[in-house]
Amino acid sequence: MVALSDGKQNFKCRDCGRQFVMTPRHQPIAEATKKLIDRLLLEKISLAGIVRATGVSERWLQYYVFRKN
Repeated sequence: MVALSDGKQNFKCRDCGRQFVMTPRHQPIAEATKKLIDRLLLEKISLAGIVRATGVSERWLQYYVFRKN
């Protein structure tokens, strides 16, 4: 089964049924970036400042901070 989403072709694994795209827009956040974010949080840098400095999304950062507590 193939469907179009955001102009990218979706694929479905025949073994597990998982859907995916060959070139995803969002890449996993690198461990080095997570460590930098941890240090910036300890320095009480604003979340908006951390988003600007690291390039992560505000939504992901909120989720990450929530998970840390």
